[in-house]
Amino acid sequence: MTIHLKKEDYDRIVAHALAQLPNEACGLIGGNIEGGEKYIEKVYLLTNTDHSREHFSLDPKEQLQAVRDMRANGWVPLGNWHSHPESPSRPSEEDKRLAFDSRASYLILSLQNQEEPVLNSFHVEKGEADREHLVLE
Repeated sequence: MTIHLKKEDYDRIVAHALAQLPNEACGLIGGNIEGGEKYIEKVYLLTNTDHSREHFSLDPKEQLQAVRDMRANGWVPLGNWHSHPESPSRPSEEDKRLAFDSRASYLILSLQNQEEPVLNSFHVEKGEADREHLVLE
């Protein structure tokens, strides 16, 4: 699976994640699926209600508002994103355990080196994570 992300949306994710340090930042992604490829039309910056550096929970009200906005624009939920303030851009065991939707893309931004953030996208199914091809446009 290839997933397309606009450079300005990548920059928004990084800025939001840096602003939330030392805690994890999180959000949703919405857009379209065409020809087996995902196109992110909007990145939603949500509140991590856990206020934790090791895990996150999306604010339910903000999550509902984001899904309503996606529907209003004719988009579908494509997945979510979160940051890893001190670890690599790969799903933790908890991330894999909590990845309930095998159709979703899970974007993880590593801020281990804040000068060079690393963003990867993953497909998680039955506890196994496979990296997706992420294209910045």
